[in-house]
Amino acid sequence: MDTSQYLEIFLDEAKEHLQNLNTQILELEQDPENMDTINEIFRAAHSLKGMAGTMGYKRMQTLTHDMENVFSEVRNGHIKVQASTIDILFQCLDALEEYVNSIQESADEGTNDNEPIIKALNEILNAKGGAEEAKPAAPAPKPVEKAVSQEADPKKKWLNISLGTAEKHVLSEAKTKGMNVYGMTVFVQESCILKAARAFLVFKAVEDYGEIIVSEPSAQDIEDEKFEYDFSLIVVSDQPLATILKAAKNVSEISEAIGDVLDVEAEPVKEVKSEAVQTEQKAAPAGRPAEAVKAPVAAKQEKKPQAAKSQGGKPVVNRTVRVDIEKLDVLMNLVSELIIAKNSLVSQTSTEGTSSSSFNEQIEYLESVTTNLHESVMKVRMVPIESVVNKFPRMIRDLQKKLNKKMELYMSGEDTELDRTVVDEIGDPLMHLLRNAADHGLESNELRKERGKPEVGSIFLDAYQDGNNVVIEVRDDGNGIDVEAVKTKAIERGTITEEQAAKMSDKEIINLLFLPSFSTAKEVTDVSGRGVGLDVVKSKIEALSGEVEVKSKLGEGSTWIVRLPLTLAIIQALMVSIGNEKYAISLGSIQTIEDITPQDIKLVENKEVIHLRGTVIPLIRLNEVLDIEAKESDDGHVIVVIVKKGDKQAGLVVDELMGQQEIVIKSLGKYVNKCKIISGATILGDGEVALILDANTLF
Repeated sequence: MDTSQYLEIFLDEAKEHLQNLNTQILELEQDPENMDTINEIFRAAHSLKGMAGTMGYKRMQTLTHDMENVFSEVRNGHIKVQASTIDILFQCLDALEEYVNSIQESADEGTNDNEPIIKALNEILNAKGGAEEAKPAAPAPKPVEKAVSQEADPKKKWLNISLGTAEKHVLSEAKTKGMNVYGMTVFVQESCILKAARAFLVFKAVEDYGEIIVSEPSAQDIEDEKFEYDFSLIVVSDQPLATILKAAKNVSEISEAIGDVLDVEAEPVKEVKSEAVQTEQKAAPAGRPAEAVKAPVAAKQEKKPQAAKSQGGKPVVNRTVRVDIEKLDVLMNLVSELIIAKNSLVSQTSTEGTSSSSFNEQIEYLESVTTNLHESVMKVRMVPIESVVNKFPRMIRDLQKKLNKKMELYMSGEDTELDRTVVDEIGDPLMHLLRNAADHGLESNELRKERGKPEVGSIFLDAYQDGNNVVIEVRDDGNGIDVEAVKTKAIERGTITEEQAAKMSDKEIINLLFLPSFSTAKEVTDVSGRGVGLDVVKSKIEALSGEVEVKSKLGEGSTWIVRLPLTLAIIQALMVSIGNEKYAISLGSIQTIEDITPQDIKLVENKEVIHLRGTVIPLIRLNEVLDIEAKESDDGHVIVVIVKKGDKQAGLVVDELMGQQEIVIKSLGKYVNKCKIISGATILGDGEVALILDANTLF
């Protein structure tokens, strides 16, 4: 069987299950007796085992099978969860992640059998109180009234099935038409890996000879593998019972199938009205009396929504759709073209000046459509940053053990949404910031005690939306940044001279930390000290048109603030002209626009500045930066666009303002990747190309 076509789905789901296991095992460490968590872990391990088995990844299947055995015993109460058990389980997850990464790179799980981990899992099993084999716990018996005598064979489980009025109606209809009604119970071998798949094949085999009216457990539970090693059916058929039982037994890994004829008039099954599944009581066509109620295993669309069963606030029905990002890019491109078309119509009306009112109405309508289309596509592309930050609690737990420091991570705003392309890229920068907080930020346990701080250090990761940006803050209540130590290290390395250091502000010295290979660590460890980290943070964030800044107070802690744009595709921009060329500046970075007289421009250290409302703002003459001949104004006045980056401000001198416009960012590709001032280009309504200026890099 060629499973390569399912590889992407397998990888997506395997990563989801692994993340779920990480989260649940962390919860289990805090509350080892929580049966909901234990059941959730058992289900996730079981699903992973089934998926790996289906895809033919035997090593992964073996490891998850042993994990599942351990949790089966925990579920049965035969094993208590110890701290050592948690450590081994995390080792299992790391090994499984290694398999998944290997599969992602080469479609092969590799050759690592992880024997030490499997041995450790088996030792947990062998050390349990009762030396019985690991079997999944039997579900609690349902409180159903027995409609048969107590001497009945316990294997005849179909006698305990509860029927609703709709099903009873179908059965009596079938009986009047001369059809047979059978009850049957099918037993799956205990060694079977894919129980749900075997059950599905039994359903298909039985449906070749009749109609399945009801199953116990429900078809949905069988599909989700929420059953032990048997399930019961009530079937309507014109075939002999032996034929149907033989069809069920012919499915591989089915150990036994038993059944009997049911006498509907004698009411062998209990009638339940309140909990009955709602089905339409249509008159059944002759010869097919059971079409009113179908077995919904095979068809996904017939799943019954289980509204009452919501766990921990999570929706039961999966409402997410996986969409290939390339398809969204195509859709985004179409929106871009639509906006360009709108812009060309706008420019046409403004040049000709003879536009009729209906033409203007058309433009307004087109503008409304493009705005709505843009918003809806953006919403499709937006994903919560939860997918990135979910892995951090586990990382902090591991760092706590590695660094021998007590620490706790507090997160908020995980549901804050960002463009998918941005979310994919921010994982590394945030990981570096958190490792930095844990290693450099937090003091040792002894030092915290001396300073009268709580022994357990706190690290905070907060995300929130601020206008068209998303802000992510990483804070700690540690030592803060020792500016003098950074200054000394920078002078030692020859990064700055002592004269320069004397003139630099604390903020400028702290910014030296973002230089490549700069580290204040005394020794290199596997956590930090190589100087790789903060330069990666800065370059990655700025590549996403974002910015990062630091606030620190010695002895109290540091805050690292990452500001990112919501989207990288379509932005509101101010169009300006410099000489004969047109440029766009993102509205998000613009503070104000000022008309400045020549007398207002002063020189400080031979550089032009203006004094505006109590603030000294340096001027950047864009014609000089871009090497363009500027147009001189008649009265000598200059137009200055005040832009901001964090706390800093600068004034960009432009020749002319052309107005605000919604523009589509087109990448310049790898041909023009050296020029950092230009972040992309856009096509204007008249077909002309305007370059987009990156105000951040101009600082």
